[in-house]
Amino acid sequence: MTKKLTICLRILLLTILLTVTASVKAQDNDLYLTGDTTVFMRQLIAVPGVSNVQRIQSNHYTEKYVLLMEQNVDGDDSSHGTFNQRVVVGLKGLDRPTVLVTEGYDADYSLYPFYEEELAKLFNANLIVCQYRYFGESAPTTPDGESTDKQGQDYWQYMTVDNSLRDYHHVRQALGSIFSGKWISTGISKGGQTTMFYRATYPNDMDVSVSYVAPLNRAVEDGRHEKFLAKKVGTKEEREVVAAAQQELMNRKDSLMEKYEDWCERQELHFNISMSDVYDFCVMEYPFALWQWGTPTSSIPAHDADNETWFKHFTTVSSPDYFECPSSYVPFFVQAAHELGYYGYSNKGLKKQMSAKKTKNYLYSVMLPEQLRGIKFDKTLYKRTVKYLKENDPKHIFIYGEIDPWTSSGVADWLDCSKKQNMRVFVQPRGSHKARIGNMPDDMKAEIMSLLTKWLSE
Repeated sequence: MTKKLTICLRILLLTILLTVTASVKAQDNDLYLTGDTTVFMRQLIAVPGVSNVQRIQSNHYTEKYVLLMEQNVDGDDSSHGTFNQRVVVGLKGLDRPTVLVTEGYDADYSLYPFYEEELAKLFNANLIVCQYRYFGESAPTTPDGESTDKQGQDYWQYMTVDNSLRDYHHVRQALGSIFSGKWISTGISKGGQTTMFYRATYPNDMDVSVSYVAPLNRAVEDGRHEKFLAKKVGTKEEREVVAAAQQELMNRKDSLMEKYEDWCERQELHFNISMSDVYDFCVMEYPFALWQWGTPTSSIPAHDADNETWFKHFTTVSSPDYFECPSSYVPFFVQAAHELGYYGYSNKGLKKQMSAKKTKNYLYSVMLPEQLRGIKFDKTLYKRTVKYLKENDPKHIFIYGEIDPWTSSGVADWLDCSKKQNMRVFVQPRGSHKARIGNMPDDMKAEIMSLLTKWLSE
């Protein structure tokens, strides 16, 4: 992703669902409609805790609304206050299946008229998309109106996976009084993680779960991603081409720095580290970003190409805005440092040319504001989820891409489904973080559709 995250994140955020990248402030556009209330709208308004129900345009749904759902800041404990979570609801029919998208970020794409989630389209299903807590409008009020990135750990202590799952559980219970069909939870990348955690924590909330390209990291710097990039992804020849491109970028550093600094200044980017270090980190990020989104190695410029060609390629594949701090993705990096984990970097063969000599714990020094660098990683969520998936057999499908670095920390290598009747893992050959049901090989697609159709008809 330009900002990695849709955990998943470059993600994720430039191409999530192949829709839009720009943030939308609903009150500033023409999405909102006026007119008399419908029966369905009155049903939504009557749900306890729901407010500000507004109809928005849709090319795919009979009716589509954006509303606010009151949530506790701290799980089931209301003593720490409440906040309003933004929820988008699309209607196909009250007795149709309902897809709950366990989004991991701001979910602004869901406001657009042309947005259509894959499973909702495939099964003519209702749609619910929840903005993740602490993102966009769905954040607790900050003292004195300060920016959330200036808050200390006392503000962020409630930004936990369990609290986010309680949010989704509440939405499921509240809107379950309206929709009577089967329920499907799904998400991409960090959203796919959330689908996995949601199933393990509230196993009876959903009839079916589908996690796309979902990592399950075991540490702040998991360790599996670096090994995957060095020895497993693609072919040996492709890996050598990528390594040579990194070396070429380091060789051109002095000649590209002025252009690089001007570019960042025009974008009004701010960093915790020097511009020289930002450049180095982008070089280290380059292989992860290239493979994550399936950028063909044939697109890498020739070594004798001019600086302008190399600069455009470099900033397109590994944009420096990923390392901006503070950014709107501070909530994600807080979770990565605390529970979700992340990946590390290898500077093998590059260190002598780099000003950034230290890569360990970069998530804290580069991605987080200073006041949040004391966050400690807790492995409880990882262990709990692994235990659940090994010991249970929910109707849950996992979809991964073979060349996506996130696959190396997913469930594909260790989750044995051979003795399970329901759970399945599918890895798209040469697939990237864009792996979806629609672009799977025909045999895999047919098996996935057969399973889903069977489960939704039971």
